[in-house]
Amino acid sequence: MKKILLAALIFAGFAANAQENKGLQGAWFATSQFGYQQTKQGDVKSTNLTVIPIVGTFVTPSVAVGAGIGYINLKADNADVGGATVDLNTKLYVFQPLVRKYWNVAGNFYFFGQLATPIISGKEDTTDMKVSQFGVSMSGGFDFFVTKNFSVEFSYDLANFTSTTLKPDGGEKTTVTNFSLAHVANVESTYNGALHGSDPTLTTPLSFGFKFVF
Repeated sequence: MKKILLAALIFAGFAANAQENKGLQGAWFATSQFGYQQTKQGDVKSTNLTVIPIVGTFVTPSVAVGAGIGYINLKADNADVGGATVDLNTKLYVFQPLVRKYWNVAGNFYFFGQLATPIISGKEDTTDMKVSQFGVSMSGGFDFFVTKNFSVEFSYDLANFTSTTLKPDGGEKTTVTNFSLAHVANVESTYNGALHGSDPTLTTPLSFGFKFVF
C-alpha cells in the first residue's frame, strides 16, 4: 500500500511539473485595438474610427500566433474636393497576422517581441478612390498577468515598413513607401490630403491594452 501511495505521489509530482513547464501552451487569448479621433476646422469635420479584434493561441509555452481582423473608417463632412463641397467616407478592412515570443522577467511579468504583417484594403465611397496598404511591423513590450486569465500589456514599435497605393477613379495612382525605426509609421501627408482624414496613422508607436486568456 505504501509503495502504491509513493508511486502515486511521484506521478502527481511529475504531472504538476509537466503542467508548470507547459505554461500557456494551448491557451487562447483575445484582445483588440480600438481608437477614435475627431478634428473640426471651420465647417469641415473629420473623424477616424478603428476597431480591430485580435485572437490567437500559444503554440509553445512562450510563442503565440494570432491575427487581427477589423475595420477602419475615415469620414470628412463638408470637405473641399476640386472646388466642390462633398462628404467623404472611406471604409478600410484590416487583416493582420502576428507572432509573439515571450520571455519571463520575474513572476507574472513578461517581455515580448512581436512581428506583424498588416494588410489594409478599401475605398472612398464618394470619389471611388481605392486604397491598399501592406506592411511589416516589429515591436517590443511588456505583459503583466494580473490573474492567470487577465493581463495588462504595453508595447512600442521598433521598426515599420509600409507601402500604400491610392488609385483615384480615372486618375493616376500614387504609391507612398515609408520606413521608420522606433517612430510612428504612417502614410504621410499624401494619404491624409487625398482622403481628408484626421491625420490617420494606421499604425501607432505606442500601444496599451488588456488581454484575456482562456
